[in-house]
Amino acid sequence: MLAVRLADGTVSVVNQPRPRRPEGFARIRVLYGGICNTDLELQRGYYGFRGTPGHEFVGEVVEADRRGLIGERVVGEINLACGHCEYCARGLGRHCPRRTVLGIVRHPGAFSELLTLPEENLHRVPREISSEHAVFVEPLAAACEILDQARIPAGARVAVLGDGKLGLLVAQVLHVEGAEVHQYGRHKEKLGIARAAGIETRLATPKKLPRAEYDWVVDASGSGAGLEQAVTMTRPRGTVILKSTVHGLVRVDTAPVIVNEITLVGSRCGRFEPALKLLRRHKIEVQPLISEILPLDKAPLAFRRAATRGALKVLLHA
Repeated sequence: MLAVRLADGTVSVVNQPRPRRPEGFARIRVLYGGICNTDLELQRGYYGFRGTPGHEFVGEVVEADRRGLIGERVVGEINLACGHCEYCARGLGRHCPRRTVLGIVRHPGAFSELLTLPEENLHRVPREISSEHAVFVEPLAAACEILDQARIPAGARVAVLGDGKLGLLVAQVLHVEGAEVHQYGRHKEKLGIARAAGIETRLATPKKLPRAEYDWVVDASGSGAGLEQAVTMTRPRGTVILKSTVHGLVRVDTAPVIVNEITLVGSRCGRFEPALKLLRRHKIEVQPLISEILPLDKAPLAFRRAATRGALKVLLHA
């Protein structure tokens, strides 16, 4: 089968054997996979990654122990927990110290013709959601995770720093949940997507960002400077929610965090159920976030396109 290989910063397409299907796993034919910022950071050296990346996908189950899954369109949670440790017992499998992670940590990813995942990780895709839109379930779940971590009051003013793929999803989710969202970004075209969804947008540079204006700030900038900028925008005893994944160390002056008693919340993966519900009810617009769809064998080109300034979601069609 065809699969993307990432090694030493180089993206290639190789032929390799079909993945073995352990007991309790499903073998899935990938329909679409989405290139996200984490994949680009893996290419730059994040995690010292070598192998097949890709964790945003929709596919069709071709083999499974649960016969009812065969033929179903599915999306899959990306963390494969051990199921036996203290964290798993507490329902925190996403933080299991022995977990593998689809396309990121010791489990071949979705940029291939076939993949395997535990059947318990899979979620059926409702017929109201197209396959192209279903690719967004995983990043949309990450956006929804904010709602599980922070009790943001209805009507609260929230700043979203960054107008990339995840920032646009975060802004829409918070807007749908009743927050007064102000999205800051550097790209008029991307901010136009947020404006079309009813979100107030502000074209900004680091020197023009407001100071101490918000009780809630989400850093989805994808930049090493985003944390410091977000802290600057936050009022005393406010909260900064960190959504950016950046290769390398991030430098920040901790003095204002301490003096202003600012809460920092790391935020990663989320539950798929809220994301599927929002997409099924057409509450979130994802079509404008698709920049391009390319076949799997054009993966090197797709990665280059995804890394260009102004690009949003580039999909690989297996």
